[in-house]
Amino acid sequence: MRDPLDAEQAEALARTLKALADPARLRLLSIVAASDGAEACVCDLTEPVGLSQPTVSHHLKVLTEAGFLTRSKRGTWAYYALVPDALESLSTLLAQP
Repeated sequence: MRDPLDAEQAEALARTLKALADPARLRLLSIVAASDGAEACVCDLTEPVGLSQPTVSHHLKVLTEAGFLTRSKRGTWAYYALVPDALESLSTLLAQP
């Protein structure tokens, strides 16, 4: 048995789940996770999801702020990488009895 979430934990979890509660963000996260080294350039993410670069960048920013991705700049392009164990941590939290 575990303790129930307190108000602060519930707020944080709700923000995290809200970041994932968008089909485009789920697709972007999936594409990054499936890319070589679990990293992808923003330039390679616009076409697969069929959205404009500014919209894709917004979604990536939300995922980064939620702790699922990291961002690094290389020249004029931004690269996004999956945070190790971010999805597993969420899964563990939700699956605990």
